[in-house]
Amino acid sequence: MFAGIVEALGVVRQGLAGSAGGLSLQVPDGLRQRLRVGDSLAVNGCCLTVVQLDPRGVVADVMPETARRTTLAGLAAGAAVNCEAALAFGAPVGGHLLSGHVDAVGRIAARRPEGNAVRLTIAVPPAVLRYCVAQGSLAVDGCSLTLAAVEAETVAVALIPHTLAVTVAGAYAVGTEVNLEADLLGKYVERLLEPHRAAAGRAGS
Repeated sequence: MFAGIVEALGVVRQGLAGSAGGLSLQVPDGLRQRLRVGDSLAVNGCCLTVVQLDPRGVVADVMPETARRTTLAGLAAGAAVNCEAALAFGAPVGGHLLSGHVDAVGRIAARRPEGNAVRLTIAVPPAVLRYCVAQGSLAVDGCSLTLAAVEAETVAVALIPHTLAVTVAGAYAVGTEVNLEADLLGKYVERLLEPHRAAAGRAGS
């Protein structure tokens, strides 16, 4: 599990296109020293398993299913990525609980300054939009963000200067693709209510 609070920016040393399914990252020493082989690391919101450590960073396997469902396949050498190590029991959850399992890829539809913040409009697929509520949470490239507005096909978030400075969001432009993970609690509630909705439908027919 993760909290959606980005700990560090990593830099891609070798993307998937030039490897046999491994993503090689350079990460800051503080994060690197806490990781062990077998640990989970969220990279732009994708939960990956660390399979190799070296003095400069880490290597994590990325299977074809993950590459198809996320933006990881498009990362080239030099690209910055959001990194977060897995939560430890008892650690504060500054954002909201995330599994690191990306639901869909969205796209930045608009970006404009708003006072000391930047307001982003994100085109969100219906499979994720159904779980979005105003003032609720959505993970964008693994960063826990509060939804300022929810429309028919988009959501809006407002980013403070700190978030823009310490995450990949500072480089977002119109057209940038982003990994999205909907609130886990909403998905569980929907699943638990399915039998009751089906029963109510049969009773009313």
